[in-house]
Amino acid sequence: MNANKKQSVKEYLSVLQDRLCNVFGGDQKHLWNQHQWRRLEGGGGCSRVLTNGSIIEKAGINTSHIFGSMLPSSATEARPELLGRSYEAMGLSLVIHPQNPYVPTAHANVRFFVSEKSGHETVWWFGGGYDLTPYYGNQEDCFHWHSTAKAACDPFSPELYTRFKRACDDYFYLPHRCEARGIGGLFFDDFNELGFERSFALVQSVGDSFEHAYWPIIMRRFTQPFSDRQRNFQLYRRGRYVEFNLLYDRGTLFGLQSAGRTESILMSLPPLAKWVYDWNPEPGSEEAALYEEYLPRRDWIED
Repeated sequence: MNANKKQSVKEYLSVLQDRLCNVFGGDQKHLWNQHQWRRLEGGGGCSRVLTNGSIIEKAGINTSHIFGSMLPSSATEARPELLGRSYEAMGLSLVIHPQNPYVPTAHANVRFFVSEKSGHETVWWFGGGYDLTPYYGNQEDCFHWHSTAKAACDPFSPELYTRFKRACDDYFYLPHRCEARGIGGLFFDDFNELGFERSFALVQSVGDSFEHAYWPIIMRRFTQPFSDRQRNFQLYRRGRYVEFNLLYDRGTLFGLQSAGRTESILMSLPPLAKWVYDWNPEPGSEEAALYEEYLPRRDWIED
């Protein structure tokens, strides 16, 4: 693949990281802890983590660009024809865990893979998306989140949002709990069907829209009063976040199997979480509403 194309993706990821750190760090941009790291087999990245901000309890916004002589099993499980190929992977990933339980946790990533083998055609694809994990459901926030996601996809094809939303609902699901992690959003992988330029433009549209999807939700909810009850429920539901990321998340598995930087890979985990044995929400409560009205799969686009 043309080196200029790879460089354009890498430059976009770096610019996006800077912009998102400026937005979500606000007047506390100095709190970002930056670590430039290198990987023995090839490549490296830039990890930035913010902790104990006035609005955000923990946030991580990482970029990476790594090389390898053989794709790890997490990348070839669904595509065995890629076994034995070298690879180049670059991406940006972020997770934001807010202080206030009425502000949802948000996750996003955009990534680019190139896989090569002597005598064979180069294989490349994009992936990415974002999803929202509320602790206390709010319909206004859910409608805004999904309408922003749809607006990011619609210029490229009217069917992409529906397709990516379905994939997101399927992916961010905990089968051992029989429940969704949150209210979804967008998820796509192995995407190259629009050709490089248009596929890259779609990825940029998705990456650029994250700020517009999430920042208004933070601004509406971060001053809402809460008590120990809401805080304890937030910590309990964060346990589900941990379970998904450690048991099912393909990005976590890829990072660990490719000998990435462990601290950067696990930065997505919340600073605090709890597990309560055999806990169930009180019928008719705000907590019960999350399970009954928000976690079940549904359409979040208003007519």
